[in-house]
Amino acid sequence: MSKITEAQEILRALGLPVAQQNEMSALTLLALCGIKENTPWANASRSSQRITKGIMAFVNENYKGDSPYAPNTREIFRRQVLHQFIQAGVVNYNPDAPCLPVNSPRAHYAITEEALEVVKSYGARNWDNEILHFSAQYEILREKYAAERNMNRIPLIVEGREYYLSPGVHNEVQASVVTEFASRFAPGGKLLYIGDTEDKDLYINSQGLETLHLPVTEHSKLPDIIISDDKREWLFLIEVVTSHGPVSAKRLIELEDFTKDCPYGIVYVTAFPNAKEFKKHVADIAWETEVWLSDTPDHMIHFNGDRFIGPRRK
Repeated sequence: MSKITEAQEILRALGLPVAQQNEMSALTLLALCGIKENTPWANASRSSQRITKGIMAFVNENYKGDSPYAPNTREIFRRQVLHQFIQAGVVNYNPDAPCLPVNSPRAHYAITEEALEVVKSYGARNWDNEILHFSAQYEILREKYAAERNMNRIPLIVEGREYYLSPGVHNEVQASVVTEFASRFAPGGKLLYIGDTEDKDLYINSQGLETLHLPVTEHSKLPDIIISDDKREWLFLIEVVTSHGPVSAKRLIELEDFTKDCPYGIVYVTAFPNAKEFKKHVADIAWETEVWLSDTPDHMIHFNGDRFIGPRRK
């Protein structure tokens, strides 16, 4: 049998669904283990690899020379192969840097130590025993690696319930907005919405949004965070910036349209982690908006000539 066929047999034995026993999945396993057509399975090794420059490059060089995968195939590898490998306890996500944000260009993958032992035993006398051992540990492995990923998540308490933001500077600033900005500049404010790089609708108070006539559909261009101050009848729309996306003139128009039926006064805020990041975007920030830096939480920068923090005149 070819190495691709053998890899498919290994995936089947590891308990992967039929959809993850196809050629692309088999090639991904071969790349993660460093197995070429003439490499014995006993020589399988473990190394962290990115998708394009690691996995796809290995596959194209060693197995797909005549019809290589195009660069735009990257998302198929990630969504339809690696995601399921992680869930099955076969692959670790970002093992060398577990705090990397979800969309980091440095994201990488490695076969788990437990799955590697199964791979190395293929064709050997202990193959059946290794499969039984892996199968017996399956749920334990899933819980173990899920727990390791959750350890690096950012906890956030909302109305007594704990939520977890995925790792990364963007979500660290988001958590600071809820805990530090709100307590200083929107005391008593109510969180209506916060997204996450993994889960766009991590927390959403649908009733609160509907009460303020804020439409939430799949096409809504929501800000990162929405906080209502019912006492002052102010609504804070907050964009968190770690690489792009301040409240620019264009974004301001979009947010004005989103809140056109809202009875509250609107306060537009761009939140940055620090002054260094703020300086990169200062030319794009719209007038009549506010800026907050999470590393100096007691202060605001007002892009206004006639007043301090507060809603724009309608």
